[in-house]
Amino acid sequence: MAEFTTEQIRNLAVLGHTGAGKSSLLEALLFQGKAITQKGRVDKGTNHADFTAQEKDHRHSLEPSFLNLDVDNHHINFIDTPGLPDFFGRALLPLPGVETVLLVINATTGIETITQRAFEAARAQGKVVLIAVNHIDGNADSLPRLLDDIQTKFGHRCLPVNLPNAALDDVIDCYLHPQPQLQGDALFHDIASARDELVDTVLEEDDDLMALYLEQGESLNPEQLHAPLEAALRMGHLVPVCFTSAETQVGIAALLECIIKLCPNPLEANPPQFLKGEGDSALPVDVTQGADDHVLAHVFRVGIDPFFGRMGVFRVHQGTINLGMKLFIGDGRKPFKVTNLFKLQGDKQLSVTSAVPGDICAVSKVDELSVGAVLHDSHDEDEFRLPALTLPQPIFGLAVSAKRRGDEQKIAEVLNKLVVEDPSLQIAKNEAEGQTILQGQGDLHLQIALEKAHDMFNVDMDTDVPAVAYRETITAAATARYRHKKQSGGSGQFGEVELTVEPLPRGAGFEFISKVVGGSVPSQYIPAVEKGIKEAMSGGALAGYPMQDVRVSLLDGKHHSVDSKEIAFVMAGKKAFLDAVHQAQAVILEPIVEMQVRVAQEHVGDITGDISANRGIICGTQALGNSKVEVEVEAPLATVDDYSTRLKSMTGGDGQFSMAFSRYDIVPESVQRELMAAAKRE
Repeated sequence: MAEFTTEQIRNLAVLGHTGAGKSSLLEALLFQGKAITQKGRVDKGTNHADFTAQEKDHRHSLEPSFLNLDVDNHHINFIDTPGLPDFFGRALLPLPGVETVLLVINATTGIETITQRAFEAARAQGKVVLIAVNHIDGNADSLPRLLDDIQTKFGHRCLPVNLPNAALDDVIDCYLHPQPQLQGDALFHDIASARDELVDTVLEEDDDLMALYLEQGESLNPEQLHAPLEAALRMGHLVPVCFTSAETQVGIAALLECIIKLCPNPLEANPPQFLKGEGDSALPVDVTQGADDHVLAHVFRVGIDPFFGRMGVFRVHQGTINLGMKLFIGDGRKPFKVTNLFKLQGDKQLSVTSAVPGDICAVSKVDELSVGAVLHDSHDEDEFRLPALTLPQPIFGLAVSAKRRGDEQKIAEVLNKLVVEDPSLQIAKNEAEGQTILQGQGDLHLQIALEKAHDMFNVDMDTDVPAVAYRETITAAATARYRHKKQSGGSGQFGEVELTVEPLPRGAGFEFISKVVGGSVPSQYIPAVEKGIKEAMSGGALAGYPMQDVRVSLLDGKHHSVDSKEIAFVMAGKKAFLDAVHQAQAVILEPIVEMQVRVAQEHVGDITGDISANRGIICGTQALGNSKVEVEVEAPLATVDDYSTRLKSMTGGDGQFSMAFSRYDIVPESVQRELMAAAKRE
């Protein structure tokens, strides 16, 4: 492969709702850049991004995939991501590794659930957003309204850098080429006005250039505007909008030109927010992005193959990684040798000898790699890390168990591998039932994970009815004291603690504070008290559900010079905590989900009636055109876990919905009584 400098690199994650045409758009871009001689098709399973057996079977992108393109002396790294709502967590994984998000919107269906969530996630991480309105052919009437909708939902700074012509067989540039080259009639809007809006928005970032612009009239060229343009993109003050048809190749050349000339290179984008240290003591550190400095890279994608081992995809932020060099992982003391270094091109691994700052490459057969791991070549960067990526909270669960006796350990290992590959999956333990719970974003998310366990690792599991992830918490403060004393000959056990429990804001988790003075509880036993509290929290106090959003303050206690042991303070902490919780008005929490339900107009009454009858709330409705309506809903997860079946029954299979976790809320008293009674029966 050709060698490129950091300035010549562009990194883009391609996000959008399923059906927007992300994979097809990438085929068109690769074809335009002559990286492939024939475009593959998603419906035939021949496109380059969806190459796994699962993706070919399901005809959907299920995992991030990597493609690259060398064109016009630039190297472009594309990361295709899943668009199904169940896999939004997987779609977020590449964001820390790129400067730009290419947000693809289907001109037929408009802004959908994942479109909105992807835009918000990209801006929350300081990423430049470039919007591509795809499938413009056949949608002439809806395009003006869609641009208005984009500006309404994402901001009036979403401005077209090109516009489709009246025949929809080409696009007309509004920015990159000076005014004499502006020709043709746009389908809507005005080319000159569109350029003025773009230039005015860019010049807001540079007062001196604005003065020059006023002096020279409209003679500024794109080169003069480049620096303020990049500033506007970085700050989210400008979101370029392009129009394309991946099917007919209309607008693809213009989109590729925008990627090269508008999207920032790694030196122009918002710098990575590396920290040194942990917790509140962590301090931000500057990354030079120099090719000759210490190596600093981070892993944002891990794949595990039963034959080829663990592969990690990483982004280089500083220094140059060369084949044969040794790298450390985090604060690990033993380095690994880079024996194979490669670029990913769909299912192909293309060997390279080095990776410069800004590039995205991969290494394999390194078992210690995990998502978020920092790679470096000096112990000076041992404590460097990036902030943890916030992923959607799991809302579905399946109890999984070994189908064959003796496979329990193998299942535990495979589940761990699945979570390493996809951190939006989680594994939880139901101690009361002795169950292992695989949690994810939806039934399809879990189905795909179980299919992979079977196909890749030859492990079959029995599953039980999805378990709703109830939680417990407290609503008042309370104090309790407990003495654990046991004497049965020889040395005994003695530990006494006094503690206070207080409710925390929803979603805050758990806090433990020691306020012990004078050594009433020796410092070596304080961790044991916390351990006992955490054990109690995992088993709950009302119905066996884990507890959350609680602050525990250890106030006082007593110890014995001979009989005090760690186990005694574990037991004292556990019992004191449970005694305090029973006085603190404990309640059960249930997950509340946000839903967007798309149905024909005639089915809206059935939908709203069904939701209201199942403790749901109708938050709003929106007309989508084509006699379709989107109903926005909030509902307890427990009442909609079978919603796909109900929706199919109400609409004759014509409805669609998406679901995402919103928050935890207190269950009604009647539901709490039912859950507590069920726990007692079990």
